[in-house]
Amino acid sequence: MTVARFKDLCMDAVDALSQARFWASVLGASPVDRGDGSARLAPVPGRSSGEVVWIDPVPEPRTVKTRVHLDLRLAEAGPAIILRAGATVVREPGDNPWWVLADPEGNEFCVFPPKSEDAPPPGVFELVVECRDAWAQASWWAEITGGNAKRSDEGAFAWVEEAAGFPWQYWVFAEVPEPKVVKNRMHWDVDLIGPGPEALVAAGAVVLRERGGDIRWWVLADPEGNEFCAFPPGE
Repeated sequence: MTVARFKDLCMDAVDALSQARFWASVLGASPVDRGDGSARLAPVPGRSSGEVVWIDPVPEPRTVKTRVHLDLRLAEAGPAIILRAGATVVREPGDNPWWVLADPEGNEFCVFPPKSEDAPPPGVFELVVECRDAWAQASWWAEITGGNAKRSDEGAFAWVEEAAGFPWQYWVFAEVPEPKVVKNRMHWDVDLIGPGPEALVAAGAVVLRERGGDIRWWVLADPEGNEFCAFPPGE
């Protein structure tokens, strides 16, 4: 039963406006200065997915490996354009045929070379979440969003297809040995189907912060502690 829809993606940054300019250049979006130190990337005209990315200022710098990241498909053979925008190379292609790059604040992301005509078009095609139990995480989010959970033959990763509101091709959960220890610097928001988060809590989410005061949403954590925000219908 679908109890929430994927809404958008949020990044934490020490310099949100600078990060917005970088990611806007990478994604072909328009950075919007919200006047309070935060920024938004406006959806790319002509894209049906309508993805929106919010970038929020935080005082603390990144200190550990990025546990949630985006995968992008390149329009050309290498990442030269992204490097000129301010990214750095963390790992060149080798056994894995993609580059691992870092944005100006050190957040890692992967870029893949162009493939055959039936490959995803240039731009974001995956949201990747590292976790201890990939199948359990994919199954949980598939149930919440009405999607379908699939897993690789070797079980090292799983993914969700057809999640309500999800703007990209794959929502991937990749298994890693280490547990989550600090707040994720990237998280997603969901729109609730019902008026409150009770169904999410019944399914295993934990409320970290109640709605009210200066926020109009609930802050929750999924079964592995990944933070996400849940908005009432129509907000």
